[in-house]
Amino acid sequence: MSEARARLPRRRQADLHLPADRDPLAVLESQHSRRLADLVPVRIGRMLQSPFAFYRGSAAVMAADLRAAPSTGVDVVLCGDAHISNFGFYASPERELVFDLNDFDEAGIGPWEWDVRRLAASVHVGGRDLGLSEERCTEAVVAAVESYRTTLREFVQLSAVERYFFRVDTSTVAERFGEVGRRTLRKVTEKARTRTSEQVLRKLACRVGEGGLRIVDQPPVLRHVDHADLRSLAGLFDQYRSTLREDTAHLLAQFRPVDFALRVVGVGSVGTRCYLIAFEGPTGEVLFLQAKEAPPSVLTSHGGQACVVPGYEGERAHTEGHRVVAAQRILQATSDPFLGWITGWAGDTPGRPRVDYYWRQFRDMKGSIDPASLSPSGFSAYGALCAALLARAHGQSHRAAEVAAYLGASERFSVATARWAAAYADVAEQDFDAVGKAVAAGRLPIEVGV
Repeated sequence: MSEARARLPRRRQADLHLPADRDPLAVLESQHSRRLADLVPVRIGRMLQSPFAFYRGSAAVMAADLRAAPSTGVDVVLCGDAHISNFGFYASPERELVFDLNDFDEAGIGPWEWDVRRLAASVHVGGRDLGLSEERCTEAVVAAVESYRTTLREFVQLSAVERYFFRVDTSTVAERFGEVGRRTLRKVTEKARTRTSEQVLRKLACRVGEGGLRIVDQPPVLRHVDHADLRSLAGLFDQYRSTLREDTAHLLAQFRPVDFALRVVGVGSVGTRCYLIAFEGPTGEVLFLQAKEAPPSVLTSHGGQACVVPGYEGERAHTEGHRVVAAQRILQATSDPFLGWITGWAGDTPGRPRVDYYWRQFRDMKGSIDPASLSPSGFSAYGALCAALLARAHGQSHRAAEVAAYLGASERFSVATARWAAAYADVAEQDFDAVGKAVAAGRLPIEVGV
C-alpha cells in the first residue's frame, strides 16, 4: 500500500468539507479590489449568464473551499483552473494544430486532487447546463475521472523523455467522438486555422495615413487607453524579449510596437489589465501579441499554497508572469514560442504600482469546443478527453507515479470523486443564486450583454 493511500482512503475523497467561515461574495469582492473598477460589472454580468459561466469565473472561491478538502499530500505542478472550457486548440511551433490545456493564470504547485476536483465538478455543472439528468452527469464525471486514472497509470510506465514529448493532435481528438462530434470538431478546427494575425488585422485593426497601423476601438471590450505611450512600451518590449529563447528574441528584434489597446477577456479574468499590442516588421508584416496581467494565483491568495516557480520548487516566484509561463511550458506538450514575461505598472492607477504580466501570441490558430454543442455522449467523451490531457500534464511531475499508485486499479476513486462533484455542483449553484441576490440588493454591480 502506498504512503498516500495509507494517509487517505480513496472512499474519503467523496467527503465535502467546506470552511466554517465560507463567504463566496467576500472572495469575489477581494479580487475586485485590485481590478479595473469600470470592468467589474462586466465580470459579474458574464458570470451570471449561467451556473456554468459562474463556475468558470469562480476559481478563487473553489481554491478557498479546497483548503479544507481531504488530500493525500502529494503535490504536482497544477493548472489551477482545469475546468473543461480551459482546453482547446492552438498552433504548435511547427504550425500544426494541437489540443491541450490552454489557461495557466492560476497555475502553481499544489495537491493533484485540486485539479481533478476542478475538472470533475465542471463536468457535473456543465452537464446540468446541458439539461442532462443527475444520473447522466454522474456517469460523465465517472468517465472523466476514470480517463484520468487509466491514462496516468499508463503514462507513468513511459520514460520521462517519452512523457515529455507526448502530445495530442486533431486526429487523436477525432478518435474520441462519434460522427456528430467529428462534424463539430471539423468546424472548430477549420475556424481555428483561420485565426491568425492577418485575420486580426482585418477584424480589429486598419491602415491609416501613410500606411500606419491602428487598432479599431470596440468599446467597452476593446479601447485605447493612456496607460502607457509607445516609447515606454518599446522599453517593456525589450524587457519581454530578454525572457525569450534566443531565436524568438532575434526574430522579434526586427519588429516595433505601433499601437496598443485594452481588451476585455474571458470570464474570471475580466477586470485584469490585458492589452492587445500591434507590431510591424521590416517589410510591413503585422504581428499581434497579448500582454496579460498576472495577479497572484488563487492557489496562493485563497488556497494557501506557496508561491513558487514551477520547475524550481523551493524557490519563490520572482514574478507572477514567470510563474504562469513556467507552468504553461511544463504542462503543455508544446507551447507558444512567444511566451515571455515582464514587470510593468498599473498605468490606470495613480502612482502606477508595479504589476506582473505575461506575453503571448494573440489568436494564433486558437479554437475551442463548446460543450453546449455536444450530444450527451459527445459531452461525456469530451470530459474524458480533457481528463486524459490533465493526466498527461500531471505526469510531467516527478511524484506522478505516487498519484498513479494511489488511484489503483479500480473505480473507487472515480466513484468517490463523482459523489463529491455532485455535492459541489449544488454548492456552486447556491453561490450563483447568492451572487444574483447580491446584484438585486445593490451589493454587486452588473453590466450584461458585453
